[in-house]
Amino acid sequence: MGQVCLISGPPGCGKTTWALQRLQQHQGPCAYLRLEGEKTAGLEQGEDSGIDLTWLKDQVPRLEEPATANATDLKQDNDGLTLIEVQQFHPPSKEGVEGLGDDVRSKLEALQLHPDQLLHFGRDPELPAKDTLEFSKLEAWHTSLSGCVWDPNSLSSFWFELVNGAYGDVYRAKGLMNLPDGRAFFCNWMVSQESSQFLPLDATAPTKGRPCRTSELVVQGKALNPEGIQATINDCLLADDVLAMQQQQLQQQQLTSQG
Repeated sequence: MGQVCLISGPPGCGKTTWALQRLQQHQGPCAYLRLEGEKTAGLEQGEDSGIDLTWLKDQVPRLEEPATANATDLKQDNDGLTLIEVQQFHPPSKEGVEGLGDDVRSKLEALQLHPDQLLHFGRDPELPAKDTLEFSKLEAWHTSLSGCVWDPNSLSSFWFELVNGAYGDVYRAKGLMNLPDGRAFFCNWMVSQESSQFLPLDATAPTKGRPCRTSELVVQGKALNPEGIQATINDCLLADDVLAMQQQQLQQQQLTSQG
């Protein structure tokens, strides 16, 4: 049987970063699953918008999802690794999967996944603890940016405003953002870090029309101003005619460089 590892912890503690490192180090087949943890009054979970899975699959192309047929075979592979990530604000109160709540346990049972390693950020020394914070209250907001393309300079300005209090006290923000040249960036911020991460995806989209790939934004904090965030985003996105003009210029530059 392959190994099944489950990690849990609060927002921004480094779960996905640790998962990426573990998956990259693993030489055999691998799968990833993100589950919503136990609900806690006053603490809103970040939307499972597909950001983490998209980023991980871009960096580890062989990555499977446990619901697929290939991942079912993976559980029988001695070299297989299934990594499960759960957003859990507090350390589990019980041993094993019972400490993660009924929803997580039932989903694991439905997928016939039986973790042989359970680790929680802030409790287990195997995991880094520097970004593990305790929250007493947390709001969450999410928007889909599917098909949207950002003006690069406007994206930089918006992100700076977002993480510096222009729309409330943001403790955690992450998103996948498309640019007109076909690139996409994983934008990542946690209040415990000195600066944001802007990590390019390996995969690029054609510079013709709007990209068909995951693009989302998730924000967690206090006294958030969703209307203000959305209004600024709308001002930063490229209209169809502007996008077409910029992409035409890029295509001409590519033809010139090839000639």
